[in-house]
Amino acid sequence: MSFSLFTGTSNPALARSVALALGVPLGRAEVSRFPDGELRVELHETVRGHDIYLVQPTSPPAEEHLFALLLLADACRRAGAASLTAVIPYFGYARQDRRAQGRQPIAARLVADLLATAGFGRVVALDLHSRAMEGVFSMPLEHISAISPLVEAVRKELPENAVIVASDLGATKLAELWARHLDLPAALVHKKRMSGDVVHVRDITGDVAGRAPVLVDDMISTGGTLVAAAKCLLEAGARPEIIVAATHGLLVGEAVERLAQLPLKRLIVTDTVVVPEAAAARLPLTVVSIAPLLAECIRRLHDGESLNELLSWG
Repeated sequence: MSFSLFTGTSNPALARSVALALGVPLGRAEVSRFPDGELRVELHETVRGHDIYLVQPTSPPAEEHLFALLLLADACRRAGAASLTAVIPYFGYARQDRRAQGRQPIAARLVADLLATAGFGRVVALDLHSRAMEGVFSMPLEHISAISPLVEAVRKELPENAVIVASDLGATKLAELWARHLDLPAALVHKKRMSGDVVHVRDITGDVAGRAPVLVDDMISTGGTLVAAAKCLLEAGARPEIIVAATHGLLVGEAVERLAQLPLKRLIVTDTVVVPEAAAARLPLTVVSIAPLLAECIRRLHDGESLNELLSWG
């Protein structure tokens, strides 16, 4: 069975890199708008009988990129595609996988249902915010991890006497995984979130005095958690040469300004989303490409091979 690779408008550079790694042309599709603002999608090549992979992070604006993905899927399905896989390197709404209060939606479940309705038979995602996300899907979810390429990028910058630090409780298992890969001790920053971008740090578990902290997380949104954690680490005697590593560098709101005030040795993210130009201009930024990882995942799925060593077990 032939396979085809298409993308929307959220991160076409990543999709082109994936296609290049696979040695195939990127499928020709147009995503535009009607005069009234409605999205318009049209395929410009045949997909009948093909195994289709749609590469589209649902990064901000999440609703626009999600709906474009759904329209692309419907276009492929109606054009006779044999199977559809959504490759969503950054999965928007993954943090809304449960109700924090009674009168809230479970947005992650709703998005999963929309993907199923659009005709997708499988989803590939990268370093989701929570392992519990697997439970919201009625279809198979391939949850792969970017920790290997990130670890290698950090290893090149690693100062002596470093310590891996989880910026909050949710990143504890991730930090332990990093610590095993780099053979380093781990520490945990305890926080309390006051609002969407205001965080209060309460305590640190682990020895950080005199050590260079490597703060790890799955994503950087507004930077509030990382900045609060970094300041707490410095007050606890950590060395002022901080490395921050995360898979998804959203860097929205005041994130760049906040991070620019820290003694950053290096900020390392992947290209799951398009990193703001201001980040490259103001921060010691390294962007690691996950195109080879996604390409290998797609190749194995198409050939019916195991994904075991690519999967996230953190």
